[in-house]
Amino acid sequence: MSGGPGLKAIGGAMAGACLLAASLAAAPAPAGPASEFAQGYEAYVAGAYAPAAEAFRKAARSEPSHGAYHNLGNAEWKRGQPGEAILAWEKAQWLSPYSASTRVNLRFARLKAQLPSPSLGWHEICSAWLPVNAWALLAAASLWLTLALVLLPGILRWRKADWHHALAAACLAVFLLTLPALVGVQDRARLGVIRAKDTPLRLTPTLEAQVLGRLPAGEVVRKERERGGYVYVRLASEAAGWVDRAQFGLIAEP
Repeated sequence: MSGGPGLKAIGGAMAGACLLAASLAAAPAPAGPASEFAQGYEAYVAGAYAPAAEAFRKAARSEPSHGAYHNLGNAEWKRGQPGEAILAWEKAQWLSPYSASTRVNLRFARLKAQLPSPSLGWHEICSAWLPVNAWALLAAASLWLTLALVLLPGILRWRKADWHHALAAACLAVFLLTLPALVGVQDRARLGVIRAKDTPLRLTPTLEAQVLGRLPAGEVVRKERERGGYVYVRLASEAAGWVDRAQFGLIAEP
């Protein structure tokens, strides 16, 4: 009986590994052999994962995209940097929450590293249903349409019809429903990833401070404040402390 879950975990890991290897090849390289994306693609296929990661990182910095971050995560994972890989995949998922390959890669990496999934509130979960920019556009469009349906008939001396009231009520309902998601986007923007293994969690933001524990690479934490070169973070277990800013990367950071 004990072999069942183990076989499932191994099967899931193998499936994740297969997708990890194949998902890059499925990503189209842009035209232009000198482009950073194309350079990263060619280096990855050749097995030169460190140059591939550097090229994809430059591509993501110059033009952030799901493809650049997803492939950066693949290259970092191949070169044995799970923290950087998970950070890159989280950035990719931030830009494109519908990507099944990124989602499976994250699940596989957390299973492999025995890391918990991020602890999210219900409004944060709802905010991940659409791309982050879509919520602001939907809120603005529904609000302006509500105001137009309420005010324009009086200004233009139109006769108000029942459908005016019904549509205005529907648009207002959509606007109100976007508010929790907008708050969720703001809260998720404070999530970050520990980049290096055994990162010290300190009691105070100083190098000489007491070390409360050491965090594994790839763990998702929540940023609460920053002081100097340190960031105060809170873990899913509700433990909190200061970590070196260089060992922490925000998911929503461009």
